Amino acid sequence: MTADVVPLKRPEGQPSLDPMLGLTAPGMNAVNAVILDRMQSKIPLIPALAGHLISGGGKRLRPMLTLAGAEVVGYNGTRHHKLAAAVEFIHTATLLHDDVVDGSDLRRGKAAANIVFGNPATVLVGDFLFSRAFELMVEDGSLKVLKILSNASAVIAEGEVDQLTAQRQIETSEERYLSIIGAKTAALFAAASRIAAVVAECDERREQALDDYGRNLGIAFQLVDDAIDYDSDASTMGKARGDDFREGKMTLPVILAYARGSEDERKFWQAAIAGHRTDDAALEEATHLIARHDALLATRERARHFASRAIDALSIFPDSAARRAMAEAAEFAVARGY
Repeated sequence: MTADVVPLKRPEGQPSLDPMLGLTAPGMNAVNAVILDRMQSKIPLIPALAGHLISGGGKRLRPMLTLAGAEVVGYNGTRHHKLAAAVEFIHTATLLHDDVVDGSDLRRGKAAANIVFGNPATVLVGDFLFSRAFELMVEDGSLKVLKILSNASAVIAEGEVDQLTAQRQIETSEERYLSIIGAKTAALFAAASRIAAVVAECDERREQALDDYGRNLGIAFQLVDDAIDYDSDASTMGKARGDDFREGKMTLPVILAYARGSEDERKFWQAAIAGHRTDDAALEEATHLIARHDALLATRERARHFASRAIDALSIFPDSAARRAMAEAAEFAVARGY
């Protein structure tokens, strides 16, 4: 599933997430209140650990997609507030589990929860947040919403396992990589967007349009994340630079640099991805080879393709501030450096 490169039309100036933030601000206040309430427990460690990550910043893009989707379809109720909180709990739970699996030191610019609280507590609080998410889904009462979000949770787990089995496998193809990020990242973007149409009782066409928007946005977002791992720094990213490299993750910049490399360069990649070359000097060499073969540029070009598809999916909705904010969020996802 390789992607053709499609130029992304941009407004004058840098794309910004500000229109999306402004659009969803009132709803996010309600969502944040739900999050704060439902992360509480009589076991003090649970809110302490959950709060360490939840209060640590982050774009909250996934719950914003639920709120923005509700705006674009004209929904005026409040059911989506709890569901957006459920989406954020699912996402936060996966981050906690990911940091344990990856042995991460940093998350959102500060020590990862597993470093502060230990691996066992981090995994168990992740489980707690998953449980809270499903409580919120059940409270909503829609079997369709429950099916969409529970399926997304299963697909995310499959994607994470698939990524784990692809780790340190130098022959991982671009097609498999896109399948992995479509599961581990894009599935929740798609579900978060689609449930807005479900609570608004939209027809299947509008449901699918929001699903397509979220899915393509999620792929674009992850492509750029994987590029950023090689062209930014810890203070900008909020995580250690080169984490993907040291963990032997076959992300698109590496896949492309390896495919385009000389025989000697391929030997370097084989040793590095196998875990034999992971020091700072090896990271600098990897970054140099990725730059030599324009692998970051190509990765961002593919991201633009998927962002364009996300924007195209919105075309069935009338022009509105919500639609424009969602389109600019897709442009921001590609242009961002963090």
